[in-house]
Amino acid sequence: MSSKLKKIVGIGIVLFLIVAVFGYLKLLKSNTAFQENEMYLYIPSGSSYEDAKKIISPFIEDFEGFESIASLRGYTEKVKSGKFLLKKGMGNLKLLSALRSNMPVTISFNNQERLENLVDRIDKKLEPTASELLESFTNEKFLTENNFTKEDVFVMFLPNTYEFYWDTSADKFRDKMLEEYKKFWSDERIAKAKKLNLTPVQVTILASIVHKETVKADERPRVAKAYLNRLDLGMPLQADPTVIYSKKLVDNNFDQVIKRVYYGDFNIDSPYNTYKYQGLPPGPIAMPDINAIDAVLNPENHDYIYFCASVERFGYHEFASTLTQHNVNAAKYAQWLNEQGTQR
Repeated sequence: MSSKLKKIVGIGIVLFLIVAVFGYLKLLKSNTAFQENEMYLYIPSGSSYEDAKKIISPFIEDFEGFESIASLRGYTEKVKSGKFLLKKGMGNLKLLSALRSNMPVTISFNNQERLENLVDRIDKKLEPTASELLESFTNEKFLTENNFTKEDVFVMFLPNTYEFYWDTSADKFRDKMLEEYKKFWSDERIAKAKKLNLTPVQVTILASIVHKETVKADERPRVAKAYLNRLDLGMPLQADPTVIYSKKLVDNNFDQVIKRVYYGDFNIDSPYNTYKYQGLPPGPIAMPDINAIDAVLNPENHDYIYFCASVERFGYHEFASTLTQHNVNAAKYAQWLNEQGTQR
């Protein structure tokens, strides 16, 4: 090879290396246009590259440079939906990697009063809207296949912390909840429910009343047994929490706080009012926690039928086997309420 040719080749190699270095630096150099250390982008399901571009571009300093790399790497042809974490100072390579790494979302829920409250909570965490979620949860085919009704499907949602991707569909979320529900209702729990002559749905409905009746975990098996005794005797449940729920339902106002139930409330015409209608209500009056469900499945052994709030052990109840003793306990509580001036 002549010295002239060697020189040309050498210059070519140098130029190639310079271009390669500059290209590599272009891939690594910071290309973010936001001041926060971290930020999340949400790209909806079914987004085209043009859709994604509108979401991404405000946060990238040199979008033309990013786009050229994105095109070479195939991102413009295959956009991924989901929640994505971008960090300040990321270069084009890391930005592309981040936009392909769908971040999981943690969802926790408990003590929700109705299905409507639950979907509002989920709506804030996942892509599906509250109306889409509600429509999925109450889909007639789904209800029929799984022996639920619109009134009792709420029992399927067990309070816990779950992990999903932001772009999880309403149906996939629903099906995951059904899977968790079936896992929870083990053979052992189902056998205990059968021993009580109750279905898992009925156990959860009763548990929702127990849950609302007392927050004291150690008292719940006793409360549960009192209600079970009433059911066995063919007595109305006469549960004050169902009256409160009925009033909220009839008033179409679940934001109201009701601290005291009056005799007139017992006549509210609602299938959830267990003073007016025999047996269990058609659905749960709240989302019971696991402790309340297990309290129904593992009730304390006693013959109490009546109970009312205690004025000596606040948060607990006084129990009685006879109406005479119950009336004494109830009078004490009513007097205490009047002394406190407790109104609605």
